[in-house]
Amino acid sequence: FPRKKNRKTHKRIRLRIFLVTRKKKEEGERQRSFKKMPSPPTTTSLSVTQTINGSHSFTIKGYSLAKGIGIGKHIASDTFTVGGYQWAIYFYPDGKNPEDNSAYVSVFIALASDGTDVRALFELSLLDQSGKGKHKVHSHFDRALESGPYTLKYRGSMWGYKRFFRRTMLEASDFLKDDCLKINCTVGVVVSEIDCPRLHSIHVPASDIGSQFGMLLEKEDGSDITFNVSGEKFRAHRLVLAARSPVFESEFLDVVDGVEEDRDIEVTDMEPKVFKALLHYIYKDALIEDAESSSSSGSSFGPSASDTLAAKLLGAADKYKLPRLSLMCESVLCKDISVDSVANVLALADRYNASALKSVCLKFAAENLIAVMRSDGFDYLREHCPSLQSELLKTVAGCEEELSGGGGGGGGGGKTRSVWGQFSDGGGETNERSARQQPTWGEVNGGGGGGGAERSQSVWVQVVNANNGSGRNNNNDSDDPMAED
Repeated sequence: FPRKKNRKTHKRIRLRIFLVTRKKKEEGERQRSFKKMPSPPTTTSLSVTQTINGSHSFTIKGYSLAKGIGIGKHIASDTFTVGGYQWAIYFYPDGKNPEDNSAYVSVFIALASDGTDVRALFELSLLDQSGKGKHKVHSHFDRALESGPYTLKYRGSMWGYKRFFRRTMLEASDFLKDDCLKINCTVGVVVSEIDCPRLHSIHVPASDIGSQFGMLLEKEDGSDITFNVSGEKFRAHRLVLAARSPVFESEFLDVVDGVEEDRDIEVTDMEPKVFKALLHYIYKDALIEDAESSSSSGSSFGPSASDTLAAKLLGAADKYKLPRLSLMCESVLCKDISVDSVANVLALADRYNASALKSVCLKFAAENLIAVMRSDGFDYLREHCPSLQSELLKTVAGCEEELSGGGGGGGGGGKTRSVWGQFSDGGGETNERSARQQPTWGEVNGGGGGGGAERSQSVWVQVVNANNGSGRNNNNDSDDPMAED
């Protein structure tokens, strides 16, 4: 009996030892498996706050004519885009603050598009036109660490200076030259973004279809048509031309399949370099480099306008119904508009149905009317495009209404009326009698009853006749044309 009892006890002990040993073994294996598992990855992210900067240059010609528009009334620049928002420069010739009694000019930068809590830094510079580089600079960028960016709450919010410059000092300084001011503006829109690494990303290259089609044109592989332009031959592909131009489409695809074989087409109204630039656009959807840099260099734009490649290519775009090419050429020609060139660029735009360029020319000519009328290009416009006279007069009247706050019927626009009257008198006296003889701006705009167009033509003839008289080269500007007001 005692032996049996001892054997049972030994079995229990051995079983307990076995269970304890197995448990320890399992725990050891579990710990070893945990050690083999990779540790969880450590992720990172970076917040980047920076400014997206952009600048705009605003030139104000005819400063003396802008004086007197009234306290709180401004001249606005064209809008420009920085950081996804539109901005504009507001120049107040008589100041913005009534308490200053027009003693200072004011300059502001305004948010011209919808936006809330737009944070930005600003810089306004009045350029020294003497070449000494002593510009008057008001910069918010230098004070960014002290005060932080400026927040514009809504559309129309502004940042600037009511007392930007004392007017008497400005008019006697080198900032004003030839009755012209130049203001530079820099806007830095504050943006924040999270820069975090992406585990997987695939870069997609930009489209190269233009270069591939360009190689097709250069190698002439599969070409099935030849253009003979003043003795120079150009090989091309009818399907490509037809796909790009409705004119080529009607010419090449309205034939029975297989009937028309490879043939030569004579082009008599275009120079080889222009036709080459045309094919370059059709195949590559881009302007040839010579067209992008072409501009007139002479003081009289009349003969040189037609000589620029961009101008000739504009005619080709109109002929072959290529609206995108037309806009590209208009953009190039628009950069070259000046007082001497605008009249002939306007004639060019009207001839080739370039509506965007025509609109820019009309507005520019209206805003610089007196100087344009003294240019040789004005004679070119009068002789070759008489139909544009009424359009220019309407644009002048429209600009006058904007300047005077939209007053109709000849009630506003006294300043421009005064200048117009002085110039149409040949630069002589502008006494009360001669001023009364001039038609009102309501008549120019057709607002004084019927026959507005006839009155506009009458006013035009008066000004043209004066222009042919003593007013063309009259540089005696000692009398202030604003004195009547």
